[in-house]
Amino acid sequence: MANKALVLELRQIVGRANVLDNMVNLQLYQYDAYLEEHRPDAVVFVHSTEEVAQVVQACNRHGLPFVPRGGGTNLSGGTIPFEGGVVIEMIHMNQLLEVDCSNLRARVQPGLFNLELGNALAPLGYQFLPDPASQKAATLGGNVAENSGGPHCFKYGVTTNHVLGLTVVLPDGQVVKLGGKAADPPGYDLTGLFVGSEGTFGICTEVVVKIVRLAEGVKTLLAIYDSIEAGSESVSAIVAAGMVPATLEMMDQLVIQAVEASLHCGLPLDCATVLLIEVDGLKDDLELQAKAIEDLCMAHGAREVRVAKDDAERALLWAGRRGAFGAVARLAPSFLVCDGTVPRTTLPQVLRKVAEVGRKYDLRIPNVFHAGDGNLHPLILFDWRDADQKARVLKAGMEILELCVAVGGTISGEHGVGLEKMEAMRLVLSEADLRSQRRVKQVFDPRNLANPGKIFPVPEEVLCAR
Repeated sequence: MANKALVLELRQIVGRANVLDNMVNLQLYQYDAYLEEHRPDAVVFVHSTEEVAQVVQACNRHGLPFVPRGGGTNLSGGTIPFEGGVVIEMIHMNQLLEVDCSNLRARVQPGLFNLELGNALAPLGYQFLPDPASQKAATLGGNVAENSGGPHCFKYGVTTNHVLGLTVVLPDGQVVKLGGKAADPPGYDLTGLFVGSEGTFGICTEVVVKIVRLAEGVKTLLAIYDSIEAGSESVSAIVAAGMVPATLEMMDQLVIQAVEASLHCGLPLDCATVLLIEVDGLKDDLELQAKAIEDLCMAHGAREVRVAKDDAERALLWAGRRGAFGAVARLAPSFLVCDGTVPRTTLPQVLRKVAEVGRKYDLRIPNVFHAGDGNLHPLILFDWRDADQKARVLKAGMEILELCVAVGGTISGEHGVGLEKMEAMRLVLSEADLRSQRRVKQVFDPRNLANPGKIFPVPEEVLCAR
């Protein structure tokens, strides 16, 4: 628990009701959607950039670390207060501040849910393209911190491709503006550097995002396969043919069965996998695109290709995909969501090896993922109350990341590094690379107060000295 002087100071900034420091309340903020728990010293609810800056300044005066938190859905431990300190809860900073349709821009606070932004833009004829499957619970601040993707990232890119400006509270409490509405500001791309930094450079309090017109038309297809290999080969064939669907999503049999039991979307229970494919653009071109993709899927082993007849049928298919993680909770008390990316052409061999990892550690591993850009999400099922199972799960997760790197992929597509993948950073970066990145962190945060203990493994020289 925080010392009384700090608690009093924080309450003077945000009001008594917005500071939590008793044991029961602190326990609610010691975890996110990853597998570890670390208790904070205090939790502070903030409502403005000014309050965030004053809270960060107070943390500096007391030498305590701080961790920004939104919906707490982080899958790699990024919002866990690893070294204690103050959790700065941003969820009340949830306003859509401006929609500038003329310039295709919107300005939002970080606690706004991704889906809320989409729902506000749709009646105006616009959309924000990054759309993580967890968009009902994922905040824009979290999207920025983790450089999130989602189904549309195959065609349109991840969060960093749609963020133009940020208002940021630096680790010393200074408020700065990075980028803005203009498309190409001069100087270093500090906005791009900040996106994906997982709260280790400071806290964003406003985000300027790019918005686009809604597509004139959309067609959604469901391709059904009797083998995962055939589904994976169809993905490569579609891309090799020069086609770029808006989305290419895959679910395997275990996930399909869980989704059907939970949501009743009309998915076939006897297939090995399905591909959810969507094309968007001009209405006149959609039929041709859809037919070409259907022919490719059938030529590469699809048992059947269904085309959604209307918006209701399309919405039901997407409810199944977006609800997949929640539905998988039917299969086990807990699961670890892996997040690695591989070249599309290696999907069949990597998925076979993921199954081998499951057999090696006696663990079930269903798969649901963004097949278009090779972003895998094996879900390793286990019971968190069983210490032996948890140990096996962590080993299996690391082996899956090693598989991704071995075929030319990397250790994260959208969930970040956090606590989960710190050691895996050595799979893709040399010690010299890691030193360079640590130095960038030190420039922004010389006292190491901003979300410490994340992203980087313990330096090799420190390990050797122990």
